[in-house]
Amino acid sequence: MNTAARIRVVRGLRAAHRPVLFDVVLAAAAVIVEVGLLFNDGTEAVPLPIAVTVLTGAVLLARRRFGVAVTAVAVASAAVVTAAGYSPGGAPAVVALWSLAETRDRRVSLAVLAPVAVFLEVDNVCSPPVSIGAWALGAYMRTRRRYVQAVEDRAATLEREREQLDLIAAQRERGAIARELHDIVAHSVTVMLIGVRGARDVLETEPRVAARTLEQVEASAEQSLAELRRILVLLRGREAAETRPQPSLADLDDLVAGYRAAGLPVRLEITGEPLDLPSGVELSAYRIIEEALTNALKHAGATLVTVRLFYGGADLEVRVQDDGTATGEPGPGGHGLVGMRERVAVLGGELETGRAPGGGFRVAARLPVGGRA
Repeated sequence: MNTAARIRVVRGLRAAHRPVLFDVVLAAAAVIVEVGLLFNDGTEAVPLPIAVTVLTGAVLLARRRFGVAVTAVAVASAAVVTAAGYSPGGAPAVVALWSLAETRDRRVSLAVLAPVAVFLEVDNVCSPPVSIGAWALGAYMRTRRRYVQAVEDRAATLEREREQLDLIAAQRERGAIARELHDIVAHSVTVMLIGVRGARDVLETEPRVAARTLEQVEASAEQSLAELRRILVLLRGREAAETRPQPSLADLDDLVAGYRAAGLPVRLEITGEPLDLPSGVELSAYRIIEEALTNALKHAGATLVTVRLFYGGADLEVRVQDDGTATGEPGPGGHGLVGMRERVAVLGGELETGRAPGGGFRVAARLPVGGRA
């Protein structure tokens, strides 16, 4: 749940649980305090001032909606009690002043404060500092509440703006990717299609022209694969994409030497005559061997890892087998075998991974090297 939604939920709960109980407790406390002040000098309790005080306390329950009227009733009740010969403490009037400042605009509460404070002073109910202090406390609480609400509103607004900016950024990114893919795929496929058609038309009459045209088609296809690979690398969030030449099987000796230097015994066996392979096949085979050796080094505890390449026919077979005891399967969050499957699937090949019959873990990939690559 985002910040804006949480704020809406909190406000909903706050509105649904409006502190009615607090209002009841406040009114009861004001009545109890006022009755105590009325008869604190040993005066015999009589029904009239008690009834007036209780009624005033009941009126305080409406302080949120009718602040000015409630304040007027509280002041009037104090006047009635004073006229009856008693000395009220002014608790309901003080509470009414505080509530008025806490719930109403400052200009309204100030306009009411002046005559009420003068009346309470003249009538010997309470001194002006008490009245002004109650009003100041209410005004502070109102200011504080409005500040908190403004902060919450600002946070909700910022969250909505962030979500909108994220959506706009995602849409722009999708548009940029779509344009780049269109530029690469549509242009290259169109060029290749026209070239193949032209080569087919002149294949019998001008085979050299057809051969040159097909070489151009091949170059265009390889360039397109390189560009698509670059985009996929960027989409996966890898840094420094295409900052150095992509590795190939020609670099396999260096790769094996590096793992041997790291302490992993590796034996490299190549069967058949090495061929000039499409760059996508070269890179995928290299990465599969690299990932398998990395897994063997990290997890297998192997004493020997055998890497076999089989050249022949329309496929390149890659097999990496260790004699370790680990399963070779990635742990939580691992992406090695997933990446292998993705590479093999893109080339239309096959991948098998799992425990080898004689023990250890085996990775076996078949990569098409003909027109399917």
